[in-house]
Amino acid sequence: DASIPATVNVDEIFSRHCAVLGTTGAGKSCAMALLLRAVLQRFPHAHIVILDPHNEYSKSFGDGAVVFDPTNFSLPYWMLTFDELVEVLYPGRSRDSDEIEILADLLPAAKRMQMGGSGRASRLRPDGNSVTVDTPTPYRISELLGLIDKAVGGLDGGRTSAPYKRLRARIYAVSQDARYSFMFGGLTVQDTLKDMLSELFRIPVDGQPVSVIELGGLPAEVVQVVVSVVSRLAFEFGLWSNGAAPIALVVEDAHRYAPANPDEGFGPTRKSLTRIAKEGRKTGVALWIASQRPTELDPTILSQCNTIFAMRLANQADQDALRAAVPDASTSLLSCLPSLGLGEAIAVGEGVPMPTRIRFDALPPEAVPRSFTASFTDGWSVEIEDNSFIDRIVEQWRAQRMLTPDID
Repeated sequence: DASIPATVNVDEIFSRHCAVLGTTGAGKSCAMALLLRAVLQRFPHAHIVILDPHNEYSKSFGDGAVVFDPTNFSLPYWMLTFDELVEVLYPGRSRDSDEIEILADLLPAAKRMQMGGSGRASRLRPDGNSVTVDTPTPYRISELLGLIDKAVGGLDGGRTSAPYKRLRARIYAVSQDARYSFMFGGLTVQDTLKDMLSELFRIPVDGQPVSVIELGGLPAEVVQVVVSVVSRLAFEFGLWSNGAAPIALVVEDAHRYAPANPDEGFGPTRKSLTRIAKEGRKTGVALWIASQRPTELDPTILSQCNTIFAMRLANQADQDALRAAVPDASTSLLSCLPSLGLGEAIAVGEGVPMPTRIRFDALPPEAVPRSFTASFTDGWSVEIEDNSFIDRIVEQWRAQRMLTPDID
């Protein structure tokens, strides 16, 4: 009944986390945008960060959002933990390889060199030896490469220089790769942590309470690392600020970053998101997730989402996973999940007065997330006669720039 409004408790839906679940095309992105826009109308000084793997949300909030893409997003390499840096250099590699052991030995020395040169060592670290591979302090890639060269020159006859040379070649190749310029592209090494936190978490808001991080244009090898760093920074900021500026972290396709199988994905990313799910209520960090496969999502994270909007789910295993996450009194409503229409959902949990079947309002056309579905019939009805078509595709492929269609 469109005349009866469905309401949610804003404090509960954020402090106890929220999940929007549904199969592809059920309207999850539109529901997420509608919910956030409704909250922002009443609370314009919010701090919301959206991790957007499909580059959908850039127009959903108009001038109220700052959009970060590969051209303006900056995530300095020195801000990464050791595990995150290893994942960038050697995706999926175990930590027991020779190159990674060498990196672990030399990285603290490179950090101490930069701290000593800037005069910051005495203020930040009374004992220079306490610097570790995870200490978030700036250092220069050139100094790290110099330490590798120096180590090669000091090898005795019984040790091979091959792993040192491989490590040096890998670090140099990644740091010079244009696709990684958002990490390694700075001409100078400066401590920009304060500026980054201010921009990323919208403090001060300045009329733009939303940050949209477009992950679609980033190298696939580092997307997990970016999600890990952003979620880790959000939690640490909430922890050390005692929740004075609450932050909402919205994660689309959450099963990519926190899969149910512990052998899949990137461990630090899952750990960061799980930590927010378990402890975010105490630090003022909310977690909103969207997923089309509840069975592939870490059950710990799903169990901590105390408000769930369940949209159409046809797969029986996904329905069973959802039933396990909601109160027993609500399970009878879930029988209609396979037959829900576009934009319809079952709302259950702490954030709603009672389990309810609802229909989300329609978004204005200019705010609908950009969800592009290829039309086979249209594409196969005409011949592509443009001789430069392949050239443009290859150019964008090599430059890692997405071909984004214009949608009215």
